[in-house]
Amino acid sequence: MTRSTGAARLRPALRAPEATRGNALPAGAWWLWALGLATAASRTTNPLLLGLLVGVAGYVVAARRTDAPWARSYGAFIRIGLFVIAVRLVFSVFLGSPVPGTHPLFTLPEVPLPDWAQGVRIGGRVTAEQLVFALYDGAKLATLLICVGAANSLANPARLLKSLPGALYEVGVAVVVAMTFAPNMVADVARLRTARRLRGRPTGGIGAVLQIGLPVLEGALERSVAVAASMDARGYGRTAQVPPAVRRTTYVLTLGGLLGVCAGTYGLLAAQGAVHGLPLLLVGLAAAMAGLGLGGRRSVRTRYRPDRWGVRAWLVAASGVAVAAAMIWAGATDPDALRPGVVPLTAPVLPLWPAAALLVGLLPAAVAPVPSSPSDSKELA
Repeated sequence: MTRSTGAARLRPALRAPEATRGNALPAGAWWLWALGLATAASRTTNPLLLGLLVGVAGYVVAARRTDAPWARSYGAFIRIGLFVIAVRLVFSVFLGSPVPGTHPLFTLPEVPLPDWAQGVRIGGRVTAEQLVFALYDGAKLATLLICVGAANSLANPARLLKSLPGALYEVGVAVVVAMTFAPNMVADVARLRTARRLRGRPTGGIGAVLQIGLPVLEGALERSVAVAASMDARGYGRTAQVPPAVRRTTYVLTLGGLLGVCAGTYGLLAAQGAVHGLPLLLVGLAAAMAGLGLGGRRSVRTRYRPDRWGVRAWLVAASGVAVAAAMIWAGATDPDALRPGVVPLTAPVLPLWPAAALLVGLLPAAVAPVPSSPSDSKELA
């Protein structure tokens, strides 16, 4: 066997397979990947790094999303992110900013306010520094939304229910029903705009939005209610009887653990609380897992074809965790590179090794199964 023949046989083995019902990635893997990117975005205001994060998320979505209705919601999240940036800039112009500036752009008429409203102003001088600060701040929030939109486009919301522990089963049913609202609404908007375009009616402007809005909300609500009714008819939400002491212990452990997880996560996301955030997060996770384990006794459900975490799923989840860990480390070692200053006003610089760490988030585009044809995508749901 020649070297070229061996390489030809090895290449298909390394290539990502076509997605089937058996090897499709669990929804939790996509959400862990997206939350890792969102955590990285929360650690920086550098527009170059934020733009790189958006590019990473967009490339993975373009390479691995299916033709399902929820996969079309990514564009909507991008538009929401741009709207957030615009609103942040408008607020900065009209309500001012605490950032001092030496480069005035223009001056708006200032509205006089009473003495009890000191520190708040409407109008006044607008500087370049405050606009750049608002742009950085809005870009960070927009990137967080876009990362969440990537998870919504890649993960089947209904399959999330299979990954939830038994203690959160009833809550998971409500969450899944609620999560079907946004993708169905996006699909209805595209369908109604296409119908109006074929009839020669305008698809833009306030009038078109008002005429499309009510049918879109009605259709999305009807589909969500239909999902809830079908799940109720199949017996979702049935529980078994457990002793009162076990039930109370479950409530205490679960509630305390979730509070610890929230506090620890906030500590990790905040710039000053990273030292105390990790221990608190670990203790909260331990308590929450113990409470969820006890609460699972109430569940009498069975799982039909449960999602299995293979090597590819763990690689996808690990890539997001690696990106978040690298950005947290970079924020502790070189915070100035992740948060460019605006006073004095300077151009942001792209830090090399944090940017290289963000490229690890492209791993799902290589290891995740390739989306199947539209006719087969319905079998993956």
